[in-house]
Amino acid sequence: MNTEDIAVTLITAVFFMALVAYISYRKTRGEVSTQDGYFLAGRGLSAVFIAGSLLLTNLSAEQLIGLNGSAYGFNLSSMAWEATAAVATVAMAFVFLPRYLAGAFTTLPQFLCDRFDHGLRRMTVILFMVGYGLVTIPGVLYSGSIAVLQLFDVPGLLSVSYSQGLLITIISIGCLGAMYAIFGGLRAVAVSDTLNGLGLLIIGIAVPVLGLATLGEGDVGRGLEIVVSTDTQKLNAIGSADDPTPFGTLFTGMIFANLFYWCTNQYVIQRTLAARNLAEGQKGVLFSGFFKVLVPFLMMIPGVIAFHLYGEGMASIDLAYPQLIRDVLPVYATGFFLAVLLGAVFSSFNSLLNSAATLFCLDVYSPLKNDKVSDEQMLKVAKIASVVIALFSFIVAPLLQYAPEGLWQIIRIFTGFYNIPVIAIVVIGLFTRHVPALGPKIIIVFHIVAYGLFQFILNDYINIHFLHLYAILFFTEIGIMLLIGYLKPREAEWTFHKRELIDLTPWRFGIPCATTLLSCVVGLYLLFSPIGLVNGISAAFLPLISVIVLINVIVWCWYARDSANSDGGMLVSDV
Repeated sequence: MNTEDIAVTLITAVFFMALVAYISYRKTRGEVSTQDGYFLAGRGLSAVFIAGSLLLTNLSAEQLIGLNGSAYGFNLSSMAWEATAAVATVAMAFVFLPRYLAGAFTTLPQFLCDRFDHGLRRMTVILFMVGYGLVTIPGVLYSGSIAVLQLFDVPGLLSVSYSQGLLITIISIGCLGAMYAIFGGLRAVAVSDTLNGLGLLIIGIAVPVLGLATLGEGDVGRGLEIVVSTDTQKLNAIGSADDPTPFGTLFTGMIFANLFYWCTNQYVIQRTLAARNLAEGQKGVLFSGFFKVLVPFLMMIPGVIAFHLYGEGMASIDLAYPQLIRDVLPVYATGFFLAVLLGAVFSSFNSLLNSAATLFCLDVYSPLKNDKVSDEQMLKVAKIASVVIALFSFIVAPLLQYAPEGLWQIIRIFTGFYNIPVIAIVVIGLFTRHVPALGPKIIIVFHIVAYGLFQFILNDYINIHFLHLYAILFFTEIGIMLLIGYLKPREAEWTFHKRELIDLTPWRFGIPCATTLLSCVVGLYLLFSPIGLVNGISAAFLPLISVIVLINVIVWCWYARDSANSDGGMLVSDV
């Protein structure tokens, strides 16, 4: 970029970011003076804000760069992390969310305290806080900064070294993102996420269309024909053992990884806990599932287009998407793209920051004060905690450039230390009444030891894909807790106590919507497989798609006819 292009990019980026900040301020003014207002947006989020915030909380620079890079270097097998998340959103909508909202819980450790005891609450808070503080929050800052450095050559622009440019970018992104979380609370995060999500959707559609036009020398149709007719192995989502995500892992550890992320991870579920009622919460969660189904088209097909444009000549697969952006986006649009990219990074960062402050205030500080803390004092502590966590992340994030195995390997290994025990404990907590707190406490220690042994000591002797290891440990830990519950059950069975602070009537069209969502996942895998586009459309493709469409028509007609009489009562079982 020349000086004029850089100026245009920065001016347009600042304009769009300022517009998002102004709208967020207008939408949140006067609504963060209480604990519920700050941590749960006053329990008043609608489906649109929940879906938008979930989308941007989940999608960040690592998806934009990493997924397209995976598609460029391998194939579409890594879409499993995105597409199969739709299954977890269905589980959240019908299994987990109704119970969370019925108990009026603000944090997941609060639920675990209600189900088990304060000791387990403290253990899970430690797991989340250490994970967020040491790896997840710094990792989001680092990956976002790397994306900006790759796209806009910050070191060259500022005439500084790479490390200095990285530090400047990390601090700049961190300070801007922290403002939403520190001063606006969850509602500001949700509003800004929704607006940035709209921008991400626009960019997500524009880039592949412009890429296809470039590939087809001005003809989008010709570009699409090239993609679907040459080197079609790039469109294969059925991963082999040598691909980044083998297909078999979809039915083992992938299930539990997504269940943890979408159903129990505090910084993701917090916006669903802020729903104004159960119906809005279910709509928001399910709508976010539809966005996840679109991710392969918006964030992986550009990588395939880059392969057709550049061949295998890239020094790194992670450079494919930045190069495509530079080549296909007009200069006047690069500022908008920068604003969207930063918005995606801000979203993950400020969501993590807000959730970390929530965990500290409600699960550490408030219990220490015997839950006798005024709203004013609680908000003050939350803001101080957010500042401290943000400053700590500024220190840790630049250090990740020296990680010998790379950022993604560290995140993958570290997350594995706590995601599986958390989802196993929540499942046991929801669906059993007699398992005591001793069970979860034992399996937390067991999991950390066992997972560490398999990752660092036994990995040279027992070669198990980490996703398969997730499944093995999950079922082992479920068995351990059930055994402890059988041998040493609680003195009195746990009783769930409802606190109906909001309307818990389920969405009457929840099940047909979920049916369509799951059908989209199946259809997506049929399309990007040897049955579909790989090696040409097979004779079985259209009949299978027709069966899926027919099932959806029947389900929707059935619920449309009976909705007035059923009143949604059959959608969610009693908690």
